Amino acid sequence: MEGPLAITDRDRCSACGACVSACPADARSIVGELWTADALVNELAKDVLFFDQSGGGVTCSGGEPLLQSDFCAEILGLCRERGVHTAVDTCGHAEEAILRQVAEEADLFLYDIKLMDDERHRRATGVSNDPVLRNVERLNRWGKRIWIRVPIVPGVNDDEENLIELAAFVRPLAAVEAVQLLPYHRGGEEKWRGLGKEKRAVIEPDHVDRAVSRALRLLNERLDVPVTRGG
Repeated sequence: MEGPLAITDRDRCSACGACVSACPADARSIVGELWTADALVNELAKDVLFFDQSGGGVTCSGGEPLLQSDFCAEILGLCRERGVHTAVDTCGHAEEAILRQVAEEADLFLYDIKLMDDERHRRATGVSNDPVLRNVERLNRWGKRIWIRVPIVPGVNDDEENLIELAAFVRPLAAVEAVQLLPYHRGGEEKWRGLGKEKRAVIEPDHVDRAVSRALRLLNERLDVPVTRGG
């Protein structure tokens, strides 16, 4: 307790769920449930009519779906057997064998590229971008359809240098069909506070709009594939 408030020590929490049953006010809950691949695809199959009418299908997203590559590949394979179009929304930070396992079953990759400079990528995300860039090149060689998605965060990756380098990297990739710019949004701020993380500076919507508009203009001048806002 800190004064009248119950505070969770996130460094000690193991997500065992004991606090859920112990809380007399039912103020806590465990989010999510366990599924087998067969059961999940049977549930998804209820929407096949809508997939057929819309041209849509099933997307494995996250979090990062490649962290559950066995489950992801199984779902994708079962969807393929039912004739359902599939996509994988990924940052691409994985070993080649994991990527290949999933790529063999997926129709389309929605592939995040955040920063081209490795050191800047390490500072922003905590990991190298080397596997990210190598893996999108592998998908290109394997002939997998790719849509590049770039989350535009003002002050982090919206500068001209990064965007020009991105365009130079993407341009020769024949499998890339589109580039989508995803404007930074503040949806994660409440989650950040709920996890007891330090408060970060607020990025105002008008700053985001200007950054996305600049990026759209710059990339459309340098790429032959459609560059759009959102996706």
